[in-house]
Amino acid sequence: MKKALSLVLALVLCLALAACGGSSTTSTASTSSTASTDAAPAAETAGESTDAAPAAESEAAVTYTVGICQLMQHDALDAATQGFRDALTEALGDAVVFDEQNAQGDSATCSTIVTGFVANDYDLIMANATPALQAAVSATTEIPVLGTSVTDYGAALDMTLAADGSTGINVAGSSDGLPGQLYVDLLLELVPEAKNVSILYCSAEANSVVQADDFIASMQATAPDVNCTVYTFSDSNDIQMVVTSAVENCDALYIPTDNQAASNMTIVQNVCAPAAVPVICGEENMCANGGLATVSISYYNIGYVCGQQAVEILRDGADVSAMPIAYASDPVKEYNADYAAAIGFTMPDGYQTIGG
Repeated sequence: MKKALSLVLALVLCLALAACGGSSTTSTASTSSTASTDAAPAAETAGESTDAAPAAESEAAVTYTVGICQLMQHDALDAATQGFRDALTEALGDAVVFDEQNAQGDSATCSTIVTGFVANDYDLIMANATPALQAAVSATTEIPVLGTSVTDYGAALDMTLAADGSTGINVAGSSDGLPGQLYVDLLLELVPEAKNVSILYCSAEANSVVQADDFIASMQATAPDVNCTVYTFSDSNDIQMVVTSAVENCDALYIPTDNQAASNMTIVQNVCAPAAVPVICGEENMCANGGLATVSISYYNIGYVCGQQAVEILRDGADVSAMPIAYASDPVKEYNADYAAAIGFTMPDGYQTIGG
């Protein structure tokens, strides 16, 4: 009996020792883990560089969110937006995220779009066309705003630009503006016998008013005997009626870089081509869709320049308020061969065929 009791006691003692041994192993593992965590500060104290990897991760993690508000879809504005995106993507790669939205020609929708950009605290807003720019400026005085496809920033913002072309506020960008004299010279070269010129644009577009006034002033200075008559429409619903009135007694029709007109050039062509009226347009894409000739710039290029400005602001910390408005260079005289054939018009030398 005593021998049996001794055996039981010996067995209990062995189990107890085994349990103590397991507890000791667990504690050692925990201690080793803690020591490994503290190794980096120890190495830093010794002068070793331990923050290279975290810094690289931090730099790689930097992203910029850019909101794009485009007034409407037509070829010129589409090209400007693409140029803007390409410039940013080439410089920043995946570090830039775009939220691109189209207002479908509605100024109120522009306001809704940019208000959302501001509420989400985006890093930069690109406003494509004057109503989009005006909506963005009304929505924020803090977030950098860049415009493109805007003809006259002074008129659009109701302000006088600084001598260096900067706005002094949170706005910069690129312009599609060209002097009205270029279009006057073009029209008089093509229709030297012109006595009555009609000017067509949307009354809601401030930049179209500026361009029309510039054209009229240039025409009065160059050919004071030419009569200029303005015809305005409010939206796409009345454009056909207004165009019909405009071509009744004119020798040529001038349309500035007007977004509503640009998106309705098929209507313009359907009225003007049967009447054999030479249509002088503000830019290439309008002309390609229903005009005779233009002095044009590349909308892709002005969008690209705007994108380069965005890179300077986002990556390099440039001050948007001190950034001069950028203007297009090297305008080209172009013509629409199909429209010329449709109205039986022979083009002089010195004009490039659109798309040719």
